[in-house]
Parts: sequence; structure tokens; C-alpha cells
Amino acid sequence: MAGQKITVYVADDHPVFREAVARAASSRPELELVGMGGDGRRALDDIRSLSPGVAVLDMRLPQLEGLDVVRAIQRDRIETSVVMLSADSSRELVYDAVQLGAAAFLTKASTLDQICDAIVAVARGETVLAPEVHSGLVRELRERDRSAVSLLSERESQVLLLIAEGLSNPEIGERLFISSSTVKTYVKSLLDKLGVHDRAAAVAEAMRRGLME
Repeated sequence: MAGQKITVYVADDHPVFREAVARAASSRPELELVGMGGDGRRALDDIRSLSPGVAVLDMRLPQLEGLDVVRAIQRDRIETSVVMLSADSSRELVYDAVQLGAAAFLTKASTLDQICDAIVAVARGETVLAPEVHSGLVRELRERDRSAVSLLSERESQVLLLIAEGLSNPEIGERLFISSSTVKTYVKSLLDKLGVHDRAAAVAEAMRRGLME
């Protein structure tokens, strides 16, 4: 519905950081803060009851870690997109987060504006990755793909890799020297082949199968 605010939940065990993110979200007219938590179990309970559009989760939460919360959200089919925050940006961790279903992965070095922009982006169905984790994730994807047989064409794999980097259709077109409408055709084809309905799910499913170049 046009004009409807994006509901947001924030979970972090550091009160100062949690409050800062909450205040930043509350200051944006398109966002509505619906709750906060300091541990993973409370966060999961709150997400189940509040069903926020987007949950901002610290990776290292007490009682139940951020990845476990993401896993439970996916298992229970809760329609909440996750922005994962972490001080650790190792490529294996980024891979695991996105593979499990996180729509965004940002480092704790991200600005409050970048976090809020990511919230808005994932609410639109986009995938957001901090620039500093792109190269590591690509290396991880390529290493895991060495023994995999891809069901995607070379061009579809190129498009999917750029989707994983957070590029829009026009940006992908510029990178590959093809039109935006052609990119859209490739995106539709790879979604159909992977059996998913959005770009974030395509990246996660391709990671699960090891189908990225």
C-alpha cells in the first residue's frame, strides 16, 4: 500500500548501539520502530508476535545467535526480511548469513544512514551487501562452485553474481553492456530455473546449490 511505513525491529546486545539504530530508524519518515531486544530468544519471540517488515539483527546475540534467529524465521515462514550486522566480516560468515536467508549483511562500521537505507532496500526485495564484503563473498562462491555443475547459462551466472553484489538491473546492464530489459529477461529466467520468486531468494538458493561462478 502506497505510503505505508516499513515496520522495523532492532536486536543488539549493546544498548548504546541498539538505541542509536532505533533512533535513526525512528527519525526516518518511511520507517516505524515497533520493538527492540537485547538477546536472540527475545528477538525471535518479538518477531513472531510483531511480524515486522524488517528485523535488524546483530550476528553475536546472547542466548540465540543472529544466524539461529534467521534460520528460525525461514523455518517458520515469517515474512520478515533480515538486515544482519556483524563486527566479523569473514567470507564464510557472510556466505552463511545470506545462504540462510538474510537479505542484507552490513558491518558494524556502517553508518546509521547506511543501515536505514539497507532497511528500505530489503523491504523492496533487494539484496544489500557492505562493499567491504563483496570480494570475499565472490571468492567463497567461486571456491564452492569448483565441483558444481551449473544449470545456469554463463550470462545468467554473470547476472546472478552481480545481483549478489547488490546491483540493480540498469547497473547490471551497464556492467555487461546489455540493455536493462535484457537483464530483466535473464533475471526472470534464472528465477524460474532456481524455483524462487525474488532476487534475494535467488542468491540464497544459488549459494545452497553451489551454482555461482
